[in-house]
Amino acid sequence: MQIWVDADACPKVVKEILFRAAERKQVQVTLVANQYLATPPSPLIKAVQVEQGFDVADSYIVSKLAAGDLVVTQDIPLASEVIDQKGVAINPRGELYTPENIRQRLSMRDFMETLRSSGVDTGGPAAFSQTDRQTFANQLDRFLAKHCK
Repeated sequence: MQIWVDADACPKVVKEILFRAAERKQVQVTLVANQYLATPPSPLIKAVQVEQGFDVADSYIVSKLAAGDLVVTQDIPLASEVIDQKGVAINPRGELYTPENIRQRLSMRDFMETLRSSGVDTGGPAAFSQTDRQTFANQLDRFLAKHCK
């Protein structure tokens, strides 16, 4: 089991939580982005820089993903692919994507995209908060407790 991170838009604090978890639980964490990312010196933590382009990082993650791997992403279509491949997906705010909720998330994403393309200002996500950080850390701890002995 390893952890994959769709790292282009992942908050720094979430990456730091993942780096600590990698060392604590001795699990591989791989950041995937289309830009250079610095990582701490550790054989358990690496960064992969992919080419620029739409969904290139997502495609890389999906091609390397094994059943049971964890993917940290805000990208709902990527989360859906992860679930289809028997992986586990959570977003940086700690929301677990499941087979039961992913279709609703995709539908809402598509609806909001339709609104934006018709000129409606839907606003953006709320600022990343201390509560989001704690929720992510708790969700990650639950996953690791279950999957890493």
